[in-house]
Order: sequence, then C-alpha cells, then structure tokens
Amino acid sequence: MTIEQSISQWTKTPFDQETIAEVETLKQNPTALEDAFYKEIEFGTGGMRGVMGAGTNRINQYTLGKASQGLADYLNSKKEDSTPKVVIAYDCRHNSETFAKAVARVFSANNIQAFVFSSLRPTPLLSFAVRYLKADAGIVLTASHNPPEYNGYKVYNKYGGQIVPPEDTAIMELIQAVNYTDIKWEQKEELIQLIDKEIDQAYTTTIVNDSYLTAAERKETSVIFTPLHGTSIVSLPPALEQAGYRKVHIIEEQKDPNGDFPTVISPNPEESEAFTLALKQAESIDADIILGTDPDADRIGIGVKDLNGKWTLLNGNQLMVVLTRFVLEQQTSMENSFIASTVVSTPLMEKMAQAFGLECKLGLTGFKWIGKMIQDTPNKNFLCGGEESYGFLVGDKVRDKDAISAALLACDLQSHLKGKGSSVYAYLLDTYQRFGCYQESLQSITKKGKQGAEEIAQLMRKMRQDSPKTIANKAVVKLDDFLLGHTKHADGSASKLDFPKANVLKFHLSDGSTVAVRPSGTEPKIKFYISVNGTLKKIEDYPNMQAILNKTCEELMSAIISL
Repeated sequence: MTIEQSISQWTKTPFDQETIAEVETLKQNPTALEDAFYKEIEFGTGGMRGVMGAGTNRINQYTLGKASQGLADYLNSKKEDSTPKVVIAYDCRHNSETFAKAVARVFSANNIQAFVFSSLRPTPLLSFAVRYLKADAGIVLTASHNPPEYNGYKVYNKYGGQIVPPEDTAIMELIQAVNYTDIKWEQKEELIQLIDKEIDQAYTTTIVNDSYLTAAERKETSVIFTPLHGTSIVSLPPALEQAGYRKVHIIEEQKDPNGDFPTVISPNPEESEAFTLALKQAESIDADIILGTDPDADRIGIGVKDLNGKWTLLNGNQLMVVLTRFVLEQQTSMENSFIASTVVSTPLMEKMAQAFGLECKLGLTGFKWIGKMIQDTPNKNFLCGGEESYGFLVGDKVRDKDAISAALLACDLQSHLKGKGSSVYAYLLDTYQRFGCYQESLQSITKKGKQGAEEIAQLMRKMRQDSPKTIANKAVVKLDDFLLGHTKHADGSASKLDFPKANVLKFHLSDGSTVAVRPSGTEPKIKFYISVNGTLKKIEDYPNMQAILNKTCEELMSAIISL
C-alpha cells in the first residue's frame, strides 16, 4: 500500500471522527504527514515505541489494536484446551491507561482472558505477574524514558521475558497481515479482570526474601529516592519498608506520577540533570545513597559519596559492576551458575566472572537477550546481569531489568559497606584495582524522521563497507559484524559469530580498547560506545588514571564519529 493509499484509508471507517480530523489537519503539513505514514511502526530492541498521534507510524489505539489483534491470532493458534491469558500493565504516560483498556478490549473480543492492573505499575511487576498467573503473554504500555510525546507497547512471553526470535518474527508476520478492518473491538466483560494487591505483595515478598541482609543491618541507612514522576512510587517504598529501611526520603516534587515529567528535562536516570533535586536533598540531610528510576521502573541510577565526601553519580557500567561483585561475594558456591551482560557493556563483567570462576554470557543490546539466556538454560543458576544503559536484574523471578530489586540490592550494598566502615565508591575503586580499571563512554547522534533513518542506515553501510584499519592511530585487530554474523581479522581471515543477526559493529583495537556502533532500536539515534582500560596499582592513582582514560575515550569518540 502506498503512503497516499494509507492516508486515504485513515479518513474513512473504521477510524473514528477524531482520528479522521487529525489526519485532515496533518495534510496541511506535508512533512509531518509523511512522517506519520511513511512506514508501519515496528518492533525494535524494546518493543514498539513511537510518538503518539494518528498514522501508521504513530502510537494510537489503531496501531496498538492491530498489534494486539496479531498477537491474539498468534495466541489462539497456539492454544490447547484452556483459554489463553494475557496480563496488561501501563505506566504514567499520557493515554497509557486508555491504551491499556483498548488493548484489553481487543484481547477479550478474541476470547482471551485479560488480567489488567487496576492502576499504573512498574514493568518488572508485569514480568513477575506473567509467571505468577501462568499467563501466555504480557503487555506493558510504556515508552520507558523517552520524551512525553512518546508511548509504546512491549510484549512478553509466557516465561516473563520480552519476545525474541523466532517467536517475535512469527508474531510480527501475523500483525503485518492484519488489516485495520480486521481488528475485533467487541469487548467481553467477563474476560477482563482487574488485578492489584495480591500480585503487589507476592512480588515485594519475593524480592525481599531473596535479598542478603537483615532488617537490623538496614535500619540506619539513609536513602533519598526519586521516582522521577513514574511508577516506582507504587512498588519501591513498600519493598524498602518491608526490608527494614526506616530512613527513606522521597523527593516530594517528583513523587506524583505525571506524564509531562515537569521537573526534569528527561525522566532518565542516565541524565545527571534528573538528579538535581535528589542531590540537593541528599546534601542537606547527609544521606547515604540516592536512588532514581525511570518512568516504568526498569532502569535505575544511584548516587554515592566519593572518597572526599562529594556526591557522584555512578554510570550504568559502574553500577552493574559493584552490584555484581556484591552478589558474587554472597554466594557459597558458584557451581553451575552464570552472570550476564551485553556486547556493548563493560568487559569488566567478564573479567570478574573469570576471577570468581563462573561463566559470563554475553548477548546483544536489549535485556530481552538476558531473559532468553535464563529461559534457555533452566538447569543453570542465573545470579545477576546488567547492561550499560542502567538495567540490572538479580535472580530469575523477573525476566527483565528490574529497578525495584536492583534498588534494594544497591541499598544493601551501601548498608553492608557502611557497617564495615567503607563506601560504595571505595568498593568501586577496589574493584578497579583488583580486576582492571575500565572507563566507558557513550555518545548518541539524533536523526529524526524518514531522512534521519536513511542517514543512519547510510552511516552503518559506510562503516561496514569501508571499515577503518585504524581508529585514533590505534590498529583495528578485528571487527565483529553482528549483521553479517562474522568476525573479520586484521590478516583478512574471518570467523563465525554465534549471535542472532543485529545491525551492530564492534571494533577491537590493539591496546585492548573497543568501539561499538549501532542504531538505537527505540529512538531515532545512532549510538557510539567506547571502552578503554588500564592498570590501577594504587587507589590514590585513580584520579590520574581516570583523566588518562577519559582522554583516550574522547580521542576514540572523535575519530569514530568523524569517519
């Protein structure tokens, strides 16, 4: 179907008058009209995500209805004797509740039982609920940390993880086969059931029971917490209270859910600006740790004091490293256990795994691949896993990154170290000294719309076809091409890469540095990841080592972006 045909279709039945009027208004802006219709919105590393509005390339009740109809067709094709079941959750964003109700309506119309949370809930709670209720799938309406105009639709399998190949391909084929006139909207009330407190309590009890400290060890730790106007306000305070934390201070201005995210530029714990209010309050009361979560509470950032008592925010790589080391140190046996990370995250995870005598599995970007690792190795004990983009999971009761259990783990680490007269920051530097001093850097370039997507595709083609022999005067010793599925070595030979195909390039340099490049699967961006390392002989040397590594990161970043 051409763009013109799509536009024409959206000005007639079955589309409602409000949608038709919005399309007619878009016709007055050809660029906006083209962007809204030039393609069908599709699944990426984090599901289906985009700007809300009318059009095939937008998030609205019809594109969500089409996705739900395709998923319903898939579930009904797989059903045995019982009625298929889905669990539906939603976050604080504009229209999330409305969209959740529309999605439930479609599933019920297709004779599928829909368990819908009675109000907003974190994404990890949805993952937990799918397994708790023995459902066949889960849906969460969220756009994570994207700007206010975005929303999205994540699909989870019966194991509680995001869908992966080949299931995602099969579902997408059925979604693509759905015409908008095929969507069933006739709601069956008896197939829609609200859920809330039972699931909440089961989840909270599970993560508290699986933690490492006692209530007595936690009671003196002072915690600053900001939900950044998101869903963690529902689950994190109860979890900390049940665990025994008595000094939890919530940032009042950011406590209430609000899809406009009025106090921050971006509701993203990766952005230091989001912690402005939390840092101010932490200084005023001399707190021990700061916690901040994104709107759907799957990403977490933390703030701790450095060796001079100054507050500093850990990046995603640093956070996963200290949390992972803490988890490993609590184990009585590593037998048949593993940890996990991604190909663009810090190599320090692999170094620690080697030192502790267990496997570190690596996956592509996106926590769904770590969920798949857990699913594919049921006879192995998954301890924890993380990714550079502030995602972490401890244990296997949830199958996606979980800011709630990670926040409890971070508080436990702080409490444990405080009891020993140490700190999280000192623990991080000790980790660098023991296992290797790594520094990572990430830079994203935004390129919006159809033209932007074409420019990103062209950049990837150029780097793949005319791959550099050196980057910042450092020789490229090998290139991992995850799309072509091979590693190309400097001598011209090639070896197979045992990963699913993905549009990712990773350059390995002669000094042990790495440079990775990939288009974002959830935003109109191309991302550049740098990792460099050195040897930290003494803790006191870290400021100088950090300056050296930062300079190397800058040189590599400048070189790769200018190619």
